[in-house]
Order: sequence, then C-alpha cells, then structure tokens
Amino acid sequence: MGSAGRLGGAVALVTGGASGIGRAVCARLAREGARLAVADRDEEGAGDTVGGLHAGEGPHAGGGSPPRPHAAFGVDVASAPSVTRLLARVQEHFGGPPSICVGCAGVTRDEFLLRLGEGDFQEVLGVNLTVGNLGQANYAASKAGVEGLTRTCAKELARFGIRCNAVLPGFIVTPMTDKVPPKVLEKFAGMVPLGRLGDPQDVADVCAFLASGESSYITGASVEVTGGLFI
Repeated sequence: MGSAGRLGGAVALVTGGASGIGRAVCARLAREGARLAVADRDEEGAGDTVGGLHAGEGPHAGGGSPPRPHAAFGVDVASAPSVTRLLARVQEHFGGPPSICVGCAGVTRDEFLLRLGEGDFQEVLGVNLTVGNLGQANYAASKAGVEGLTRTCAKELARFGIRCNAVLPGFIVTPMTDKVPPKVLEKFAGMVPLGRLGDPQDVADVCAFLASGESSYITGASVEVTGGLFI
C-alpha cells in the first residue's frame, strides 16, 4: 500500500461521513493518503462514501487494483456503548487505533425555544456537543459546548502530543440545508462578504490542514470557515 500525501498511511476516523461535510472530509483525507474509517448512523451511506474514496497507490501482491484501505462502520455518537463498539471495530480492522479523528456528525431539530421539546433538545446536544440562529437554541448551545470541550481537551492532552481543534463552518450547502427555502439561502449568501455560500470542500481543506503536520503548533483553536460572515 502506498502512502503518498501529507497523511501517508495514517488511520483517520470520521463521524458523520455518510454525506455533506463529512463525506467531503473523507474524500480529502483519502487523497492525502489516509486510511479512512467512515462512521455514521447511516451505515449504508457510509458505505457509499467508502465506495467513492481514493484507494491509494503503490505496489501490491497479485497485480491489478490495490486492495481498498477504507471501511464503513455504523455508530450512534450519542450512545457511549455504540462509540465504544466502534473504536473496538476500527482497531480490529486497521490493526490499531486512529491517529486522526474528525467529528462531523450533526443533527438539527429546529424550533422556537418555547415550542422546543426536551427530546429534541437532548438529541441535538448528544450528537453535536458558536453559531446562534433564530429557532436554533439547542443547536447553538451544542456548538458552544463543542468549543469549550475542544479547549479543555487541548489543554489536558497536549502533554501526550495530541492536538484538538474545532472547525466552525458557516452556511455550507449540504443535505442539512435542503430544508431551507431558496429565498432564505439567497439572503444568507448576500450577507457573506465573499458573496457565496460555502462548499463542503472548503471545510474539508481546513480539516486536512489541521490533521497534517503542517499545523503541528496549533491546538485549542477554533477556525471559522464562514466566508467572513462574522467579521
């Protein structure tokens, strides 16, 4: 198996990899030479992502196409037992733990605060745990929690050489935005200084940088990928 690219041969676990930003991150890391563990509650979608990933280069026994270095896994990131099983399966499949983890799993259950059910609030916190928006009290709370958790993990794990950073996407065109009326999307695009909504690849490029040695002195950071929306 070849290991061309900045991430040559590293095992990368990406949650929420079945679609949207997660799928784009998987594709970007695979092009950099990583071996992908694509995890999602939608295991079939994760398999579809794996089917489209770069398979790697280099010599291999028997000639023909090289064996696929990637694998799909089902997981519910809001369930600790499910995550524990995922990590065990990833280690068994790849022969060791992942050295890169990118959490792209996310859900929305939008509703005005006074009509927001406890179940919907807890589900969003469980999956997503500083983007505030009308009708998204639960989503905003969960993302603020992600930033706080990132800083804490960065401080506690730095002595082990483990870096933790948060990527803060702006309005990115994904399946999650399909529910938003076109006129609303146009309005938000007009608010972005760069004049457009984001593409999942915009976020994936930043994740690839943060996963590589080129960001070796960056930890505890929150990187906005918003086109300047919050300037």
